[in-house]
Amino acid sequence: MRRIDHPGPVAADRFAAVPGEAVPIRFVLEPGPTIDEAVAAGMRGTGCIGGFVEFRGGRCEPFRYVMPAASSDPRYVAWYSETFEPDGLVNVTRACAIVGLRDGKTFLHCHGVWDTGEGRRMGHMLAPLSRAAEPIEVTGIGFRDATFEARLDTETNFTLFEPIQHAGRNSTKTGRQVLLAKVRPNQDISLAIEEICIRQGIARANVYGIGSLNGVRFADGTRVDSHATEVQIRDGHFKSEDGHGQVQLNLDVVDTDGVITSGEIVRGDNPVCITFELVIEQVRQ
Repeated sequence: MRRIDHPGPVAADRFAAVPGEAVPIRFVLEPGPTIDEAVAAGMRGTGCIGGFVEFRGGRCEPFRYVMPAASSDPRYVAWYSETFEPDGLVNVTRACAIVGLRDGKTFLHCHGVWDTGEGRRMGHMLAPLSRAAEPIEVTGIGFRDATFEARLDTETNFTLFEPIQHAGRNSTKTGRQVLLAKVRPNQDISLAIEEICIRQGIARANVYGIGSLNGVRFADGTRVDSHATEVQIRDGHFKSEDGHGQVQLNLDVVDTDGVITSGEIVRGDNPVCITFELVIEQVRQ
């Protein structure tokens, strides 16, 4: 399997996962505030301290985003492109965001696909520089007693989301149980999810998340050879029988040339490039 060497010391634990209590959330982003401000207001209204939200349609203006790119700085194995600033309305076809905390404030890590005046594009939404042009409904999963917190990752030199349980927040045990997880570089994303679920005794789960992969191998033989990609899970499921688990992941991927590829990926040949953030929702049988 492909491997990428980061400049910092390799962390011993190759993934992290914490349990949390979750509730379904739904709120509307109103025009005016930036996307991150609007999502922060919506999260406060639900009483949640973090979450996973999905955009399925909705027009934005202004809208700003970046794509993955090679890095000229030896401190990083990859970086971001220039900021793209499409003219006019941009329709967000589908985007996924992990909502957590950075410097004590709500912060979004968001990947998605959107239609611009120049065609369909994919990348990393710059939520502090983008605004809804009309009311946009978002749905997802909110966390009551756990969240993701941005911390310096010494292995990659990036500030990355880390799943944490939140001291002082008492679970009511009335919501759904989820795992908040992070997978580190050079781990196959499918095998990592399977190991996380088996260790936690999960038999069936829905899997949500975003991240980066070092090249991508799809089940139909399609290949993405870019060492840096940005990815969102379109559809993800895990099931286990007799202690043996298997995950099925359908992804959207954009490479450093801006090419978008979608489909089911193979198991065992899709290593994480920088990080992959996951919300694993247990499904009761």
